[in-house]
Amino acid sequence: MNLLSIGGSDPSSGAGIQSDIKTFDSLNVHGLTVITAITGQNTSNFGMVEPVSQKILKNQLDSVISDFKIDGIKIGMVYNSEIIKTIYRELKNTKIPIVVDPVIKSTTGGLLIEKTAIIDFKKFLIPLATVITPNKFEAEFLSKIKIDSEKSLQKAAQEIQNMGVKNIVITGLEIKKDQILDFIREGENQYKVSGKKISKINHGSGCNYSASLLFSLASGKSLKKAVKFSKQFTYNSIKNAHAINKLVEIKNIYKSIPECQTNFVFSKKNPKSIKDILGVLGRIVKTGDTVTVAGHLSYGGSEHVATALLTINKKYPDIRAAINLKYNKETISKLRKGGLLIFSYDRSTEPKNVKNKEGSSIEWGVKYAIKNSEEPPDVIYHRGDFGKEPMIIIFAKTPTLIIEKISRLFI
Repeated sequence: MNLLSIGGSDPSSGAGIQSDIKTFDSLNVHGLTVITAITGQNTSNFGMVEPVSQKILKNQLDSVISDFKIDGIKIGMVYNSEIIKTIYRELKNTKIPIVVDPVIKSTTGGLLIEKTAIIDFKKFLIPLATVITPNKFEAEFLSKIKIDSEKSLQKAAQEIQNMGVKNIVITGLEIKKDQILDFIREGENQYKVSGKKISKINHGSGCNYSASLLFSLASGKSLKKAVKFSKQFTYNSIKNAHAINKLVEIKNIYKSIPECQTNFVFSKKNPKSIKDILGVLGRIVKTGDTVTVAGHLSYGGSEHVATALLTINKKYPDIRAAINLKYNKETISKLRKGGLLIFSYDRSTEPKNVKNKEGSSIEWGVKYAIKNSEEPPDVIYHRGDFGKEPMIIIFAKTPTLIIEKISRLFI
């Protein structure tokens, strides 16, 4: 599958084109890009914007459209009227799914579209969209309606629909302390999809949402199923990223990174394979007395730790997070004193047919360790074997609970 992202470049890779490429890659599809503007920004500050010329924009579009069978297009930052009109002329006869993410300003406060371009955005780009995905602020901005009630929410969605788009998804509406919902108007029908709220929203989380929504639509899913997939995808990505950031900040955590390095994984509900498990495509590595994340989050980004989690999840479906750490007796003693349920297995007793089959050792070991367990383990470890490094794997329902368990080691 080939998916095209049209938008701005973010040098911090938190949003824009770079974020979309990471999302497409994590979903195992090929990402194509057309850059509309260069920005100077990071996770906390926004600097400058420089739009590309109409000439190079058209050349980029012609290059990818003429050479690739494109299955879906996402349009993000467009900045000015010249960019908007050029995109419209190139795509006006396109029949594939188009998701328009109407980015008005960045999470860090920078304006991503000129005020004079808003009229052309509404006139040319909104009607191109299969679905438009504004957040609450963007929906208010486009509709000129303050959303403070159910009635005003419906009215704002109707107003945007009147601009020529059939489907609207207004994202990130807070309804309860721990819940957040998306309001969908699909043709004449309207409904809501709710999910768990994360207190801090990542720079670029809206890009993750719209890019994964495009993937779902291009895969043939209905809009409702696509929205549910995107909400879960974005939630999992943010949750795991937050936990990894907290892991890196733990003092002396480098002492627990094994020679084979560490991975920190989080699965979808009811995973069928390691492709349903989010991990670091690369590793979390020891760099002197610090720890560095060498790679980005990707489904299928881990093999060994993901296999261990997949095996546990089949018996205990609530267990959806895991991390591997360096083995030593003191670590096991601290974890046990902390009240964690610990199991182990002996790799030297591993059957020959398992040893000779690539990738089957971990599954065998985990199954062996929990074969008589009546409740889910917090920890499974082994002391290694010839040419095999000893290892500890910690399991939990969520990445946050993994961090809580690890924190007991460094009190």
